[in-house]
Amino acid sequence: MKIITGVLIVLLTSLNLAQLKYPNTKKVDVVDDYHGTKVADPYRWLEDDNSAETAAWVKEENKITDEYLSKIPFREKLRQRFEQLYNFPKYSAPFREGDKYYFFKNDGLQNQSVLYVKDKLDGESSVFLDPNKLSEDGTKSLSGISFSKDGKWFAYGVSSGGSDWDEFFIMNALTKEKLNDHLKWIKFSGMAWKDNGFYYSRYPEPSGSELSTKNQFSKVYYHKVGEDQSKDVVVYEDASKPDRGFSAQTTIDERFLIIYFTEGTSNNGMLVKDLSNPDSKFISIVDELNNNYSVVDNVGDKLLVHTDYDAPNYRLILIDLKNPAREKWKDVIPEKQKDVLQSAQIIGRKIIATYMQDAANHAYLYDIDGELDSEIELPTLGSVAFTGRKDDNTAFYSFTSFTYPNTIYKLDIDTKKSELYQKVDMDFDFNNYETKQVFYTGKDGTKVPMFIVYKKGLVLDGNNPAYLYSYGGFNISLNPSFSTSRLMFLENGGVFAMPNIRGGGEYGEAWHKAGMLDKKQNVFDDFIAAAEYLIKEGYTNPSKLACAGGSNGGLLIGAVINQRPDLFKVAIPQVGVMDMLRFHKFTIGYYWVVEYGSSDNPEQFKYLYKYSPLHNIKSGLNYPAVLVTTADHDDRVVPAHSFKYIATLQEHYKGKNPILIRIETKAGHGAGKPTSKVIEEVADLWSFVFYNLGMNPKY
Repeated sequence: MKIITGVLIVLLTSLNLAQLKYPNTKKVDVVDDYHGTKVADPYRWLEDDNSAETAAWVKEENKITDEYLSKIPFREKLRQRFEQLYNFPKYSAPFREGDKYYFFKNDGLQNQSVLYVKDKLDGESSVFLDPNKLSEDGTKSLSGISFSKDGKWFAYGVSSGGSDWDEFFIMNALTKEKLNDHLKWIKFSGMAWKDNGFYYSRYPEPSGSELSTKNQFSKVYYHKVGEDQSKDVVVYEDASKPDRGFSAQTTIDERFLIIYFTEGTSNNGMLVKDLSNPDSKFISIVDELNNNYSVVDNVGDKLLVHTDYDAPNYRLILIDLKNPAREKWKDVIPEKQKDVLQSAQIIGRKIIATYMQDAANHAYLYDIDGELDSEIELPTLGSVAFTGRKDDNTAFYSFTSFTYPNTIYKLDIDTKKSELYQKVDMDFDFNNYETKQVFYTGKDGTKVPMFIVYKKGLVLDGNNPAYLYSYGGFNISLNPSFSTSRLMFLENGGVFAMPNIRGGGEYGEAWHKAGMLDKKQNVFDDFIAAAEYLIKEGYTNPSKLACAGGSNGGLLIGAVINQRPDLFKVAIPQVGVMDMLRFHKFTIGYYWVVEYGSSDNPEQFKYLYKYSPLHNIKSGLNYPAVLVTTADHDDRVVPAHSFKYIATLQEHYKGKNPILIRIETKAGHGAGKPTSKVIEEVADLWSFVFYNLGMNPKY
């Protein structure tokens, strides 16, 4: 009888949910001429994030979504289960600054993780800085931290509501006294210490909306501890290139100042100044924007640099600053034929090199001159991140995988022995699940790897609910990682699949470039082929398959369901880049032109217009159930992308599947989101997925 009642409830709920009435969104007569092609933009008015009309529309859309979600009978059960799963202590690896050790910890459900300090590695800890006290609702978060070389000064960035804008503050780390220093209009900047101050980059104060106005004229400043920001000195600028961004780095010994410049999200140039000589000038090391360069540190008068110059899989080179010509650059760790050198660090006078091999990490110890010492044995297939100092013989590394929560190990550089330092205990039996990696064939014959995670004993009868997630862009690699939110899907019989599609960096710069610019369709084709593989191999079927992605991954989902809506039952495009003709007109969107191209260019306009999610929505297509997510403080991918997209989709779609948008308040692109908001959002997303895939959670 309980089963029959449950079925009746679901059927009745289904009838109620089918009667959705979307807002009658106003249309305006706006038409742009792109090189002779007229393109209408009837929802242009939704780009104004400050207007009362936009605010009213947001309120109406959220009301419809809230009403829909509130009628899903197991929504609260999912929220409670996720809160239960998420409620465990979370730690970062410890790191030394001066004579003290620091680490982050979240007791379980704290909105923001707390920074702790202790005098000795095995000593008692105390709270150093609690970001939860920065705001009552947890919407202010730490965006970055940095200590002076001697450990005396502590600078930290604060983001409000998830915005990319940062404010910098300074504390005396020894007394915990907060100084009066308050730096504003900072975005994408670290703190590069030199003596009692640091270099940082900032933009001029915006003349319009700070959440949507284009950001230009970046400059590098030097701030001295204890002084007002108005006294900060401009160290580097180039007013002739308003779209060029600058960032600063100092070597660990504070001898060299490195200025990087870029006009996009990949490829940079580099200048260096010897700070030990007051009369020294900047030396141009790289004056073009064709490759990527990152200084690991200096070795005396030379710089150790991680680069893809003449090495699509990256290598480590040594540049002699007394003779920095390219032909004099020397390999320290040459490029490998297959594996990608993801990062390199100097810890304990050794180089720790982290590689990607088929999207999973391997780590090696090298002598400072590049001779291989040994491989660092990792627990299983997964991802690793190291912390440590040049003058310490101890390194810590955090290891994680799909069914392996973040675990911290302590590595003795001399003996090369690892020992468990910190593990987490969760109320979940990970032994019941398995991960495998398959290689499927893309549309053009390219072999693409994909991780698949599921409960042991899975029957490949084509009836399993599945969740396909990917990204495919900006040289970003999707390595195996742990996510508490996936556990609810897995324990209810779901299959999680993550293909490493082109556009990412899993196989180096060549893999990245194969999904850029006019080759972006490869990204969509790879994702579509992943869905077809899961269906063909019996993991699932189109009525049981959900797809999801965020940011550039949101663009992926928007494009794919325009091209192959028949493959999916549910689609979750999160904070996506949906308007490929106007993305470069907001905040730092112009940085993405090197990745996507620009509608200002006649040839690039053609392929952008061909796949742009917003501009390829068609009447008559049977779209899957769609839940778009965005946030009012997202100044990375401004919410207008999602606003215009959902308004257009609601206008054209005439079927029965829900077409909804969830607009978070006092939140941004994702970073720094408080735990309370994370729990609510995860519960809503899985409620939508479970309900529309016909899943009945066991709780």
